[in-house]
Amino acid sequence: MTRTISKVAKELGVNIESIRFYERRGLIKQPFKPEKGYRHYPVETINRIRFIKRSQELGFTLDEIANLIQLNDTPCYQVQEVAEHKLATVKEKLADLQRLESALTELVEQCDSNQDDSHCPIIDSLQP
Repeated sequence: MTRTISKVAKELGVNIESIRFYERRGLIKQPFKPEKGYRHYPVETINRIRFIKRSQELGFTLDEIANLIQLNDTPCYQVQEVAEHKLATVKEKLADLQRLESALTELVEQCDSNQDDSHCPIIDSLQP
C-alpha cells in the first residue's frame, strides 16, 4: 500500500520538508509523479524513513546514516566498525559530560557557601 507524502509525514510524525530533505540527500528515492495527482511512497520508502528516524534517535548523523544505508548489503563486520566508532564517540561525550557535571557541582556548592554577595564563584571561575 502506498501513501502520499502528507500521509507518510503524519504517520511517522515527521515534517514533509524532512522527507523532501531526505530525497535531496539521496537517503530515499523520490517516487514518480503522475501527470495528475500526487506522488505515492511505497512501503520500502516508509520503512527507510523509519530507519532514518530511529538511527537519528540513537545519535547517528545523516552522513553516518547514509553510510549505514550503503553498508546494508555488506558483511556485518563493516557495519560493526561504524557502530564501534560511534560507540567510542558516545563514550568520549559521556566522559566530557561527567567532567562538566563534576565542575558544575563544585561551582554550585561554592555558591551555596558564598558569604560575599559582591561576587559569584561561578562568574569568577569563568573570568580569564
